[in-house]
Amino acid sequence: MAERVVITGLGVCAPNGISLEAFGNAMANGESGIRFIPELEELRFGCQIAGRPEVTENHLNHHFTSLQRRDLNATGIIYGVIAGTDAWNNAGLPIASPELPDWDSGIVFGAGTLGVAKFREAVRLIDAQNVRRLGSTAVIQTMASGISAYLNGVLGCGNQVTTNSSACTTGTEAILMAYDRIATGNAKRMLAGSCSDSGPYVWGGFDALRILPRNYNDSPNKASRPMSASAAGFVPGSGAGALVLESLVSAEERGAKIYAEVLGGSINSGGQRGDGSMTAPNSQAVQRCIVQAVRNSGIRNSDIDTINGHLTATAKDALEIENWCEALGRSGEDFPLINSFKGQIGHCLSAAGSIECVAALLQFEKNSIFGNINCEDLHPQIVEKVDESKIPQKTVDYGPKILAKSSFGFGDVNACVIFKEY
Repeated sequence: MAERVVITGLGVCAPNGISLEAFGNAMANGESGIRFIPELEELRFGCQIAGRPEVTENHLNHHFTSLQRRDLNATGIIYGVIAGTDAWNNAGLPIASPELPDWDSGIVFGAGTLGVAKFREAVRLIDAQNVRRLGSTAVIQTMASGISAYLNGVLGCGNQVTTNSSACTTGTEAILMAYDRIATGNAKRMLAGSCSDSGPYVWGGFDALRILPRNYNDSPNKASRPMSASAAGFVPGSGAGALVLESLVSAEERGAKIYAEVLGGSINSGGQRGDGSMTAPNSQAVQRCIVQAVRNSGIRNSDIDTINGHLTATAKDALEIENWCEALGRSGEDFPLINSFKGQIGHCLSAAGSIECVAALLQFEKNSIFGNINCEDLHPQIVEKVDESKIPQKTVDYGPKILAKSSFGFGDVNACVIFKEY
């Protein structure tokens, strides 16, 4: 019989908050973390705004030793270590002794690009024939698994420690990978999450694709407009989210606080066939992913009362709503409450799923559904499918019972996880 899996720890490093309290308050109050970035103006970007965590010296001094900080400029690792260690501490878990790893605990922490700025520095030094000046941390800051390796150096986990990478699906996929590890009895606890680097070398490619909004440089907090008729593209973001997943038996044995239960989920791909492509989702695959997530979780379509969608503020938002309607067989007033957090934090790329899962889970604790900002002018194709009352503009008092969270990524990859009130 599969082990029941619960969430016992949360941590976040987001554009609008770098602690659970700050982040939770910002989400509840509809506060945006999207800001004008002078560097992007200097580099002549069309979109000169982004969501970037405001990491201070106090944050760095609290989470890193002076030795760890030496030459550390991989922003994804900084964000991931802050979120990951905060989640571990939030769960009330000890750090393994210097002599022996914690065999029952592991890490699945994803990334898209990692150490981009460090890699650029390395290229310049090598081209200038100064390879010896690279320093001892260049490898760990630029290797794909640098974030999970860095976190494990802090925590000392002896179970599976790995990094996954599936574009915007990465964070949600990491949670499901950790869930499977515990449900099958191969671990008692797993730190799951994802991070994304920030800066022009990460966001430049999207600006070149002209899929970012260019008319909101003077009003950044209005730029990200999920489900809106005036949506003009996603706003790039960055940061990290982290969750501690634990077997229910282990959590109860140590009297841990439980945020919610993970019922299950599904991961699939549209194969870039049909209407799917490198940048567009295959609707049939999205619907299958949702259907399988419901089936794997042992619930009915009608049990879902809340959805946190992917909903990036692009032309695909209406299609995503249509896919939810088809997969659940629900529409109009029968549709669950639905929200998107990208209006407040932007699209945090490989960190999107994990940061958004942290926010979604805080709704259980706050007995609230966070509002959708910047969609006063709902897209007409969405209103045709879903009653406007199901898309709250502001935070509403409503304790979710069963929440579905989806992520869809470049490469036509999908993930959906189901959380239940505990």
